[in-house]
Amino acid sequence: MSIAGLGPHGERAVPAAQIQLTQADAAQARARRFSIAVVLHTTTSDWSKQELAGIAATLGLYSAALVEVVDCNFDVELQVAALARLAREPVDAVISIPIGNARVAEAHRTLTQSGRKLVLIDNAPTGMLPGTDYASVVSTDNFGLGQSCAAMLSTHIPQGGAAGILGYGIDFFATHEREIAFRKWMGNHRPDVTIVRERFADLEGAGPAALAMVEKTPALSGIFAVWDVPAMKAVRALTQSGMDMPLTTVDLGNEVALDMARRGMIKGVGAQLPYDQGSAAARVTLAALLGLPVPPWVALAGREVTPSDVIEAYQVIWHLPAPKAIIDSVRTAMSAQVQDAGN
Repeated sequence: MSIAGLGPHGERAVPAAQIQLTQADAAQARARRFSIAVVLHTTTSDWSKQELAGIAATLGLYSAALVEVVDCNFDVELQVAALARLAREPVDAVISIPIGNARVAEAHRTLTQSGRKLVLIDNAPTGMLPGTDYASVVSTDNFGLGQSCAAMLSTHIPQGGAAGILGYGIDFFATHEREIAFRKWMGNHRPDVTIVRERFADLEGAGPAALAMVEKTPALSGIFAVWDVPAMKAVRALTQSGMDMPLTTVDLGNEVALDMARRGMIKGVGAQLPYDQGSAAARVTLAALLGLPVPPWVALAGREVTPSDVIEAYQVIWHLPAPKAIIDSVRTAMSAQVQDAGN
């Protein structure tokens, strides 16, 4: 996948692979032994674990210490309090994924004003400017991910059918970009498809929101969920209600990968590369701390994943072999296909 989206201020993306430290820069970073904190919306998702792994491993290469990881548990007030505290702590920089928009902007701006370097992941709150309020935003190409999910879901939507968007009810740039791209792709390539949407404000609301879409739209033929955790909430809710519905989503988490391997409801994934994104965020942070110019928008292309290549994609995205359960499920599904073909 190429990079299709723009940054929060319309910036053209600088590919993450272009952000590298020279040998002289690396030596200087190691000598200064920076300390960095990370503030995340959650630390429990597969995406977050891989993001942190990429950050920690890369910082370690340059003798920089990851001194704290804050789990905000999707709570705006927790994030605001954490940022206010870190503005008084002996840290050189903070890598943060803002929860929401205007409500967390001032807390992030105050952190920068305290003299700490700030690198954002995925989202820049409204009113915050690069070079003044933060050094850079590092993100996957969320617009491209939304396009991919639309294209993959389209093959499961009959002529004149309906597709649902299971959207996040919080003002968040990354998920909004995915929705916008999904709608644009469908409008350009499948104008016959009716688009409906339900939102969830918290993860436990994703399953009921998916069921509400089905109830309100009898012609619904597929659902796009804006990331993998709510997608699997929807899968479980639909399964418990005796329904089978094609879904596409973003992020190749373990549950989604296993569902694809089993030829379940998840038909395609626009996958981020969170380990690589974390590594890029760490490099950008170190460059900013060294006083080097950094681009305001650094992006990584995603990867399309289908049930046919889930094992290979897992290896690329996770930097690990696929778990045995996924490998065994793929083999079982392939054997069943061979038997069906023979019959």
